[in-house]
Parts: sequence; structure tokens; C-alpha cells
Amino acid sequence: MLQVEHLTKVYENGTVALEDVSFTVPDGQFLAIIGLSGSGKSTLLRCINRLIEPTEGRILWNGEDITAASQEDLRRFRRRVGMVFQHFNLVHRSKVLTNVLAGRLGYTNPAMALFNRFSKEDVAGALAQLERVGLREKAFARADELSGGQQQRVGIARALMQDPEMILADEPVASLDPVLAHSIMRYLEAINEEDGVTVLCSLHFLDLVHRYSDRAIALKEGKLVFDGLPSEIDDEKFKEIYGQEAERVG
Repeated sequence: MLQVEHLTKVYENGTVALEDVSFTVPDGQFLAIIGLSGSGKSTLLRCINRLIEPTEGRILWNGEDITAASQEDLRRFRRRVGMVFQHFNLVHRSKVLTNVLAGRLGYTNPAMALFNRFSKEDVAGALAQLERVGLREKAFARADELSGGQQQRVGIARALMQDPEMILADEPVASLDPVLAHSIMRYLEAINEEDGVTVLCSLHFLDLVHRYSDRAIALKEGKLVFDGLPSEIDDEKFKEIYGQEAERVG
């Protein structure tokens, strides 16, 4: 279980990105995080994984205070949490297989990883994950030879190499067209349903929220303004989250 308690993040320039945000995510849930650009969605996900240091509050994972974790404890935590990024975060000049194997870095001897030397088991696992996302034939292509949708599937395969208990997906389909967006979301849905992995996914479009998530939370100017079922986001709540001028799609 993930518990976020009174989380606040204030950047050095005084920008309040998150203000007193609290919620709990049970194991195995698919949680959508919605809100306008700049509402705090990315900051929230990056605070959970300690890529950004919170200013106040606590984040607990299975009772362990991640905000107070030592570097060694944090390394163990990050092994169990896969990240999927909007802009893929691949090493473009490297092979697809090498990018996927990067998901094993937390489990590999650093000296061996430095030279991209992974065990036969890890290589076989990476090929299996590429098969799962339909890219086995691209294993030895350079990452920058792939389309955007294919690159995001590589990002998902990389996250799966961590054998994660939770995946944090930060706007994973924002740069993709609607058809590709549904393709990527179906992979995340399968990981959630078939593998029992908890998924926290920030999204813009309500049709995706309704189709794939069990629950939604909404941020507005860093504050939590909604926590409930996607079906409960009626026109009034939509305007509260996105503003009176917003046009509802989906």
C-alpha cells in the first residue's frame, strides 16, 4: 500500500507545486492522476520516487517511510518501482535491448553494468519483455530508429525488467496520437490486471481515465480537489478541476 501524507513541495523560486496532498493507494489499483499542465502531477510522481525531494510530508510504501529512507533503502525501494516517462528517456544511440536491460541496473554489479555486461538470464528476460510488447524483432535496432509509440513500448519493457510492484507513468501517452495512446494504455492495463502491479498514471484525457482507471485523483494548483471514481466526474466537477472555460472531451 502507498500512503501519501500531507505532501508539500515548494521549489527554490517559491513556486508551490504541491500543497498538503494526502491519499492512499491500495495494492493492485490503477489510479489516474488528472489536472491541467502545471497542476503538480509530474511533481507528485517524482516525489513518490524521490527524484524530487518533498518539502514537507511523508510517503510510505508498505509502512516504510520513503521520505526518511537511507540511500541503500531508497535503492531497494526504487528496484520495485518502475518509471514510464512522457518523452521515453531512452538512450537513442544504444540498441533497444540495451535500453531494456537498463531496468536491471538496480540488481546488477555496477562494474559489470558499466560495460553493459548482463547475465544470460537478464538478456533472455529482456527479450521476453520485448516479445510481450511486440518488439522482439527490434531488439538490435537503435532506439532512435523506432517510432514514438514503439519507443514508449521499450520504456514499458524497461520498467518491467525491474519486476516492479508499482509503476509510475508520467503522461505516458501525451506525445502520441489517440490510436497509439490506447495501445500504450492497454499494455499498462494488462500489467495491472495480469501481474497485479499497482499503476499510478497521470493523464489529460477523460476518455482514457474512464476506460482504464479504477479511481482518479485531481490536482489543481498543487491541491487535491477530487478523489473518487472516474464516473463521479460530472460536468460541475470537471469545471472545478479544469476551469469554467474548459471543454469536456470524452
